[in-house]
Amino acid sequence: MRILMLGAAAIALSGCSFLGLGEKNIDPTKYNPQTGVYGQQAPVHVQNKACHSGNCLSRWNVEGGIGTSFNAGRNIITGSRTNNVPGFDVNSQSFNDVYDTGIRAELGGSYALAPNTKITAFGHYEHADGGDIVNFGTANGLAANASLSDYEAWGGEIGLRQYFRPRNGYIVKSIRPYVEGRVGASRVNDIQLENVTLDGATPPAGATVGLYEDSWVPTAAGLVGIETPVARYTTVGIESGIRYQGGLESDLESFGPGSNFGGLNNNRGRWSVPLTIRGRYRF
Repeated sequence: MRILMLGAAAIALSGCSFLGLGEKNIDPTKYNPQTGVYGQQAPVHVQNKACHSGNCLSRWNVEGGIGTSFNAGRNIITGSRTNNVPGFDVNSQSFNDVYDTGIRAELGGSYALAPNTKITAFGHYEHADGGDIVNFGTANGLAANASLSDYEAWGGEIGLRQYFRPRNGYIVKSIRPYVEGRVGASRVNDIQLENVTLDGATPPAGATVGLYEDSWVPTAAGLVGIETPVARYTTVGIESGIRYQGGLESDLESFGPGSNFGGLNNNRGRWSVPLTIRGRYRF
């Protein structure tokens, strides 16, 4: 996490320039594909792999990233959607209440439709630790407590990325801001209530109860970021934004219609804020 934040701070300082606090704009028509630096035209006699002019567009890219995923909204235990059985009350718990800040890793690629426009495709894996005991309600005056199993998901997204005019940077030679929109799907592993107790005693039904089943859910994200070249064909950057995940599939074995705590697992989605350090290698 310390390395992630230091990298974010360094690139963010460079980003002052494209907010009007740095040097003048770089001519976007002058791009050196050998160094990845804008504002320096490549010599005609230098070849970029199979490109004889040395100034050709690199269309195919391999990309990857790793970072954090901050929980930003929606409840995983839903007190407002219960059956309202007399004597049984539910306390809503958000994703942020029951899960630590998670990690998210991505691997994929992109294809340049034009110098400033890329189609992207990524696979992802996400994990967040549960384990903290929370009070999810009362049963005839007895406090109902439990922890939640870890959040784990994997899937894929496709997107469209639009780059803006490159700028000079204070720490790095040049930076290139971009925005990106993505849609996709994610498979979320089943989630359980663990270590269930009533006033400290394990109920007869057992200490583990299914909350959500394995679920395929839709995802969508809006991202902003900046990139900077670090080698001839390699670029690194940092990005953030907002991501939405669709509602999980309720496990009805213990919380079906008419059950005492029925409805406490009617999640309708999740919002999160990713912060990712990413790299790109162009061919």
